[in-house]
Amino acid sequence: MKKITFLLLFFTVSINIAQVKGSITDAENEPLSFVSIYLEKSTSGTTSNDSGDYILDLKEKGNHTIIFQFLGYKTLKKKVNITSFPFILNVHLEEESVKLSEISISTKDNPANRIIRNVIDNKDKNTDKYANYTAKFYSRGLTRIKDAPEKFFGQSTGDFGGGLDSTRTGIIYLSETFSNISYQKNPKKFKEKIVASKVSGQDNGISFNRAEDSSIDLYENSIAVFNDLVSPISTNAFSYYKFKLEGTFYDKNGKLINKIKLIPKRKNGRVFSGFIYIVEDDWALYGTDVTATGAQVNIPIVNSLKLKQGYNYSEEIEGWVLISQTIDFDISIFGFKPSGKFSYTYSDYNFKPTFKESTFTNEILSFEKDATKKDTVFWNKLRPVPLTTEEVKDYRIKDSIKVIRKSKKYLDSIDAKGNKFGLLDPLMGYTYDNSYKNNSFSYNGPLLKTSFNTVQGVNTSAGFSYFEQINKEGKWWRAGVNANYGFSDKRLRPTFFFTKKWNNISRPRLGISGGITTPQFNDRTPVLKLNNTISSLLSRLNYLKIYEKSYARIGYSEEIKNGIYFSTSLEYANRKPLFNTTNYSFAPQDKNGGYTSNNPLDATDFVNSPFLEHKIATLNVGATFVFAQKYLSYPDRKENEGNAKYPTLNVKYTKRFGASDSQLNSDLFIASLRQDVNVGNYGKFQYNIRGGMFLKKKNIAFMDYLQANGNQLTFPLGNRLSSFGLLEYYKFYTNDKYVEAHIEHNFRGAILGKVPLINKLNFHLVGGAKTLFMADKKPYTEYSVGLDNIGYGKWRFLRIDYVRSNYGGVKSDGLLFRLSLF
Repeated sequence: MKKITFLLLFFTVSINIAQVKGSITDAENEPLSFVSIYLEKSTSGTTSNDSGDYILDLKEKGNHTIIFQFLGYKTLKKKVNITSFPFILNVHLEEESVKLSEISISTKDNPANRIIRNVIDNKDKNTDKYANYTAKFYSRGLTRIKDAPEKFFGQSTGDFGGGLDSTRTGIIYLSETFSNISYQKNPKKFKEKIVASKVSGQDNGISFNRAEDSSIDLYENSIAVFNDLVSPISTNAFSYYKFKLEGTFYDKNGKLINKIKLIPKRKNGRVFSGFIYIVEDDWALYGTDVTATGAQVNIPIVNSLKLKQGYNYSEEIEGWVLISQTIDFDISIFGFKPSGKFSYTYSDYNFKPTFKESTFTNEILSFEKDATKKDTVFWNKLRPVPLTTEEVKDYRIKDSIKVIRKSKKYLDSIDAKGNKFGLLDPLMGYTYDNSYKNNSFSYNGPLLKTSFNTVQGVNTSAGFSYFEQINKEGKWWRAGVNANYGFSDKRLRPTFFFTKKWNNISRPRLGISGGITTPQFNDRTPVLKLNNTISSLLSRLNYLKIYEKSYARIGYSEEIKNGIYFSTSLEYANRKPLFNTTNYSFAPQDKNGGYTSNNPLDATDFVNSPFLEHKIATLNVGATFVFAQKYLSYPDRKENEGNAKYPTLNVKYTKRFGASDSQLNSDLFIASLRQDVNVGNYGKFQYNIRGGMFLKKKNIAFMDYLQANGNQLTFPLGNRLSSFGLLEYYKFYTNDKYVEAHIEHNFRGAILGKVPLINKLNFHLVGGAKTLFMADKKPYTEYSVGLDNIGYGKWRFLRIDYVRSNYGGVKSDGLLFRLSLF
C-alpha cells in the first residue's frame, strides 16, 4: 500500500508541475540521455534523463518553439500550440551529417589549426561577454557497481546501503543538488548557495556535487578538476595536440559549426582525446565530447573520464554560454568496478547582476536553512531533470531502509557480526563497536607497530583506547593507554592520552598526555622507523638517534578566526640519555663500518652522551595564518580550502624554563612560509622557507638546538620540501640563528614534451634548489634536476633526482629515488 501511495504521489505531482513532457529517441528508437531542451531565444530549459524522458516547465500556453539540441545529432526546432497542460511531445533526433567542404579538402594549410588559433585569439573576447552572472545550477550524481566482491581482505563489504541486488549489482550512490551561483571574472570570484541537497539513504543529504568543483572551463589553460589536463584551446595547445577538421554542419540559427578532432602528441600526456565543436566567425565553443584516461589524469584506478558539454547562444550578450555538462567515469580498484555519471544543468542566467562589496566573501559555499530536509513534493517541483524509474526506486528503497538501519535492533545485529573476535586480532588489533550509542573500545595490536633500533632492539607497542561520539556536529572524546617494550634493553615504556573536541566549526581540541617515550634528538623526526629498521637490519646503518623522556603534557588548539589557527602546550619532562644495547643485524659485522653509537655528535663514542640527564618545562605558543582563506559552510561543519594566491605563515614561540640546570633554559622563535603555486601548463612551483633564532646563545641541551632535516638514504620517504637530499642527519645544528629554503618546480610536460622522441616517454622535468644558513657555520647548498612520472602505463609513481651539494667548497653528488607521492 505504501508503494502504491508513493508512486501515485510522485505521478500526481509530476503531472501538476510538468507542463511539457515526453521522451527523446534516436532513429533506432533508443533513448537519448542528456539532450538539451529549451525555448527558442532562451538559455533556460531542461535536459533528458538516462531513459530519454524530459519535463519542461512553461509559464504560459500558446505558440512556442521548443529546441532539442544534442551533440552528434541535428538540432530540432519544434513549433507547438499548447492549449492545455500537460502537453505530451515525443521526438526523434537524426544523426548530424558532418561534411568537409571542397575548400577545406584542397587547402594546403591545416584548416583545423586556423580554427584553433582563432579560438585562442578570441578567448578573452568570448568570456568577457559573461564576465559577471548569476544562474541556477542543478546536478545529479549516480554511481553503479557490478558484481561487487562480498569480502575485502577477509572483511565483509556489506550491501552498500541496500543498493545491491542478488548479483551484487546496483546503485551505490545517488544524489542531487540545486544551487544559486554567482560568478565574477575579474578578479575571479565564485559563490554558491545550496537551496536543496539530498543523498539517497542518508539523513543529512549533503552531496559532493558542488558547482565550483564541477566547473570545467576549456577556456582556461588547464583543467584543475581533471588534475590540470591541458585544454585543447590553451595558449600553448599546439605543444600538446594535433588537430583535424572532421567536417562542418549548420546549427538551428544557421551558424557554421566545425567538428575538430583532438589528436594527442603523446599518448599518455596530460591531454584529452575526442572532439570539440567550434562556431565559425564567433570562434566560440559550441560543444565538447572528450575523454581522458587514468594515465592522462595520473590516477591509476581510473579507466576513463568522459566529458560532454553543450553551449547555447544568448542573444542578450551575443555569446555562447554553457547550459549542460556530463562527466562519465569508470574505475577499477581491488576488484571493485564502479562507474557512473554526474550530470549538470545551468539555467536562468542573469548577465547583469548587481554585485555588492559583500556579495563575494571568503565563504564560497553555504546552505539555505533546511536545505537537506526538503520533501518529495518540493523536489518534484524543483527538479529540472525527471528521475528515471531506477532512480525513483532507489530513493524509495533506501529511504525505507534508512529508518530500519537507525534502529537499535538493526545496529546491534550489525555490531554482533562485526564484533566477532578473529584469529589475527591479537596481532592486528580489535575493535568492539556500539553503533547505537556511538562509542567503541579498541585494542591496538603490535604487528604494525613493531620496529628495530640499536637502543631497544626489536621493540613493539600495544594498547587500548575508548572513543565516544557525543553529537554529529563534531563533539567527541577519546582516551587510551599504550605500552612500548624493547626486547634488547628490556624496558617497558607506558604512555596515556586523553583528547576532546567540541565542534567541527572552529575545531577546539584539548589534549592531555604523559608517560615514557623515546623521541629523536631532532624533534622534526627526520628518520622514519621503517627506514631505520630496513637500513639497520640489512646494511648496519642505524641512523635513528633517540633519548628517553618521562613527561606530562597538556595542549589546546583552535581556529580562532577564519584562517587564523592558535595552538599552545605546556610540558614538564625528565630527559635522560640512552645507549646501544644490541649489535644484531642480518648484515655482516663490518658492513658499512658497523653500527655507530647513539651519540649523534660522535658516531664512535659509545660511552658518553651529548647531554646530561635533567628536568625541564617547555611552553609552546604558535599560530598559523592562511591569508584570505576560502571555506565551505556545511550545516554541521566548516571545511577550509586555503588560498593558493597567498603563502601560509607559521610562527611559534618556545620557552624552556624551570630546568634543573638554569643554563638549559632558553627562548626560541621559529617562523616558516610555504606556498604551492599552480602555473597551469607550465607546471607547479613550490617553496618552503623556515627560520629561527634564540634570544640568547646558551649551552642548552642538544635536542633543543635548531636542526635541519638531513637524509642519508638512497630511497627516502617523507616530505622533500622540508629535508635536504645529501646532508648528514646531524651535520647542522645551532643555538643561535638559522634559515633554510627549499624551492622546486615541476615542469610536467612544458619542456620535455617539446623534445622529439623523449616526449614519447611522458616524463616530467623537475628542478630544485635548497640552501641552509646558520650563524656559526658556512652555507650549505643543493641543486637538483630530476625526472618525475616514471613508470609503466598509468602506474607512474617513481621519481629520480640527481643532486649536487656544496659545503665550504667541498662538493658531492648522488642519485635519489623516491615515490612521487612524497
